[in-house]
Amino acid sequence: MNEDLSKKRLGRGLAALIGEMDRLPEENAPRVATLDRQVPIEFVTRNPRNPRRLFTEADLEDLTQSIREHGIVQPVVVRPSKDSADHYELIAGERRWRAAQRAGLSTVPVIIREVNDRVALELAIIENVQRADLNPIEEGMGYQQLIDDHEYTQADLAQVIGKSRSHVANTLRLLKLPEPVRDMITNGALSAGHARTLITAENPAALADKIIRDGLSVRQAEALAQSGGPKPAASKAKSDGEDAKDADTRALEKLLSDVTGMRVTVNHQNKGGDVRIHYATLEQLDEICRRLQS
Repeated sequence: MNEDLSKKRLGRGLAALIGEMDRLPEENAPRVATLDRQVPIEFVTRNPRNPRRLFTEADLEDLTQSIREHGIVQPVVVRPSKDSADHYELIAGERRWRAAQRAGLSTVPVIIREVNDRVALELAIIENVQRADLNPIEEGMGYQQLIDDHEYTQADLAQVIGKSRSHVANTLRLLKLPEPVRDMITNGALSAGHARTLITAENPAALADKIIRDGLSVRQAEALAQSGGPKPAASKAKSDGEDAKDADTRALEKLLSDVTGMRVTVNHQNKGGDVRIHYATLEQLDEICRRLQS
């Protein structure tokens, strides 16, 4: 299969891909397309490369009840198993397959596609992204697997998945967070927007705890991360052994940090002192200059 043609087609969505695949030859393999064929449910196995890992009990139970009443409306997508004749590996639809097992179905409707590992992974990611079934960590791991196993660039991924390049880059950056923070994202306690503010923080886990505990907005989380995040009590003392700043000064620093969205420090010296605005990027410096000139 032509690589560029495959990526352009995939970018148009799962439905378009399923409808067109049998018109495009796979590398060294004939196309087999069977719509809505019923196969024994035990002949279908899960895809170990499926980026989706989390299936909540409540979600499965609701779908199981629906399948008991109405059956499976949309077939699952499978490919022939490499290990057993007449057996199949899931490409897309694992949640429906799991719920069908719980509902006691003996057969499951399938669409059979002969695709290689790369296309199978692309399809799995595309379906889950379009249905918003992946949490941000699962999505990032799926992207990383395509990069590691099939030498994709971020630009390739953006075209294949139908997302912006910045979305792909930001999602991949979440994988740099420590495991406790990734777990907070996976279980929904922390949003992707909040999590992105933690990537360059000195202590992302402590900052994540504070965001959740205090119910901070994304903008508040950004300001807190830029100010250095929550500090242990010992760090509040000055390095020269002087007493810590008084509560009024720290309140003023917090107020200025909240207003500017950047870390601000205030230092009193006798009758005078200085105010310092700390920026992390040139864009933040430009913003400071714009505000001072307005």
